[in-house]
Amino acid sequence: MKNENRLIEEAPPSVLEKFVSQLNNPFTFVLFAAAAISLLLSEYSDVIVILAVVIFNGVFGVIQEGKAEHALAALKKMTSPTALIRKGGTVRRVPAVSLEPGDVVLLEAGDQVPADIQLTEASHLAVEESALTGESLPVHKSAGQSVFMSTLITDGRGEGVVTKIGMDTEIGKIAALIHKSESSQTPLQKRLGKLGKSLSILALVLCALLFALALAMGRDVPEMLVTAISLAVAAVPEGLPAIVTIVLAIGVSRLASAGTIVRKMPSVETLGSVSVVCSDKTGTLTQNRMTVTAYYENGKITSASERKPSRLLDGFVLCNNAILAGRQRIGDPTELALLDWAASHKVYKEALEIRYPRVDEQPFSSEARRMATRHKKNGRLISYIKGASDVVLAKCTELASYGSVKPLTASARRTIEQAVETMSGEGLRVLALAEDNVFLGLVGMKDPVRPESLPAIRRFREAGIQTVMITGDHKNTAFSIAKELELADQPSQCLTGEELDRLSDEELEQKITNCRVFARVSPGHKVRIVKAFQKSGHLAAMTGDGVNDAPSLKTADIGIAMGKCGTDVAKGAADMILTDDNFATIEKAIAGGRGIYENIRKSVLFLLSSNFGEIMTMFTAVAAGLAVPLQAIHILWVNLITDSLPALALGMDKNEDALLMHDPPRDPEESLMAHGGWFCTCFYGFLIAGISLFAFLMLPVLMLRQMDMELTLGNLRVALETPAVLARAQTYAFTTLGVSQLFHAIGMRNQRKSIFEMNHLQNPMMFLALFLGLGLQAAVTEIPVLIRIFGTAPLALHEWGFLLALSAVPLFAHQLLLLRKSGKKKG
Repeated sequence: MKNENRLIEEAPPSVLEKFVSQLNNPFTFVLFAAAAISLLLSEYSDVIVILAVVIFNGVFGVIQEGKAEHALAALKKMTSPTALIRKGGTVRRVPAVSLEPGDVVLLEAGDQVPADIQLTEASHLAVEESALTGESLPVHKSAGQSVFMSTLITDGRGEGVVTKIGMDTEIGKIAALIHKSESSQTPLQKRLGKLGKSLSILALVLCALLFALALAMGRDVPEMLVTAISLAVAAVPEGLPAIVTIVLAIGVSRLASAGTIVRKMPSVETLGSVSVVCSDKTGTLTQNRMTVTAYYENGKITSASERKPSRLLDGFVLCNNAILAGRQRIGDPTELALLDWAASHKVYKEALEIRYPRVDEQPFSSEARRMATRHKKNGRLISYIKGASDVVLAKCTELASYGSVKPLTASARRTIEQAVETMSGEGLRVLALAEDNVFLGLVGMKDPVRPESLPAIRRFREAGIQTVMITGDHKNTAFSIAKELELADQPSQCLTGEELDRLSDEELEQKITNCRVFARVSPGHKVRIVKAFQKSGHLAAMTGDGVNDAPSLKTADIGIAMGKCGTDVAKGAADMILTDDNFATIEKAIAGGRGIYENIRKSVLFLLSSNFGEIMTMFTAVAAGLAVPLQAIHILWVNLITDSLPALALGMDKNEDALLMHDPPRDPEESLMAHGGWFCTCFYGFLIAGISLFAFLMLPVLMLRQMDMELTLGNLRVALETPAVLARAQTYAFTTLGVSQLFHAIGMRNQRKSIFEMNHLQNPMMFLALFLGLGLQAAVTEIPVLIRIFGTAPLALHEWGFLLALSAVPLFAHQLLLLRKSGKKKG
């Protein structure tokens, strides 16, 4: 087998180990206890069904875990490192896993080193080797030295030959000695784990209370043990852990298909609480398709297409690391735009580099905001500086004007600065160029706004989410774009990096609520901006793509890296990655995150309200001294078939983004029971219990009336002592309980919409759950072998009609609650 450039990962657990891990939760322990007691009481059918439920949940969990693992593997593949190699005279990007010894790899700031490489060239190359040595300070490297797999290029450029790959690398040797296991539990899953323990304790307390009550009433001990088991089973939503896992897995897969790769699961929950999005301008709010539209030379601004500039093109082409050859386009969009402009005037990089070879370079950095190169020209060395206009101007002492060189006077500086103001005021990104401290001129580029950005910003505004634009561009350029995107309408809403430096943290915290644009900022400023928003009570999302953006991505509550232009360092620091670098995708991700949380909440509330209905049905009947309305096997059946399937369907619901994005951001500390969760649980729980008890007592009440006997608890107890009557009464209760939960699930899809307004075709899983649930519920009352196992009675057609109508009461209640809410709003 070919030796691939990858580290060997720890072998996944076996199917048996996965199955055992599925059983290791409080819900299952309660069921095991119930099975043990049933076995002691010779209730063999209950034992069989309880164990069948445990096995089904275990197998179901293993299957879903396998699907989640496949989804994770697919996501890992999407985010796996790549490498830029030179082969056969061409440069191309390939998956790092395909590298072989002898390949020539090009490295630049922001790259993760894809293999062990011996450097043949290095220009100001700095490498952060903490993954290997634990030392966080960058180490400077030169030609002849080695860089190692998984380390990070923090500055400069380099080129080298692959010497070792995969497990033969230095990091591979360490990986062979250790095994890592990571917990994928999210905070929500942990909270639900605590809920499971609480419900288990509640089950035991209820069992003990009911058992003590029954003994005090003189009830039969073995009978009450079976009843206690039934109550314990009713208190435990067995399918809850599996449902939550499935909902998260489905949600993350949907986000991936919509262009968002979730690297850290807790971010799915955090998404719904984001209240401010700090976004880069270039490539995120704009299309990242830079085009040179104007240039400034010899004291005037000229259209880029009118005529060829005299000296600007050579400098902008030579002080440039992009590659433009045929269809091959590799490099920064700004530098590619300069090469496109040069090519339109028949000036090509390959030819110029032969005439004026590069001998040294100072790569671009976000802090310095400039790049410098040195070249041989006519027997002497010349230097070019390309970068922000203020940075380049500060280094210049002379000015090129119509082929001659003049001193750069204060008046000339003001003229150049005025040209910068004019060009940036038109929304152009302005770069300056100097040769040996002689100012040559300016170039202005336009990056069109993405058509999807403005609608996304408007939807954010409706959702209570503030959008902030962060850019290294000139203040006027930034403000022009911000006006187009409806982010700002006056210059006072813009703050520059220089102004930021003059503010204390407290002053920034007070000022930041009115700021919508941050211009001329460095990545170091981003951390301050994020912290200021956080201190003012916001949950902040931050976008970034460069190696120096990693600190702000880590500081933000949600760090969002760019998938196309983002560096490996930025992707590694982020919680999420946008595969299309599109701002509108952030809006989809937040809507998706809100939808995932809403689906989990709906499923949990549905399960809790349904199980509360089962508890109240059992507890009320036993406390009244009546026979049990439901056997343990009935409750298990309801929880397994007519509970779990609708809960799963709710978890797969496609929520309407428009509705989700009308709500304000969710408080991160908010309980699942907030916003009427307790009311929903109790109201529908009591309602389901009420109609189930009504169905249970309907037959004995009719019997008493036919016999002209007084309607008392004593007479009801006597009527239920007849085996045939009890079996049919329990069948009524059993059927009503199960079917009512199926109808209840339909209403739970959207508690703010009528069932007639919902788009039921959006959720075919709910149709499946409804009809499959009805079919299975009918099976236990109509198939002889199941009738014997469940102790039910066959039902006539008119009985089914009545019980179906009774079971639909939760849907009628859903409609009445909506009418009550709309009446309050009108009032």
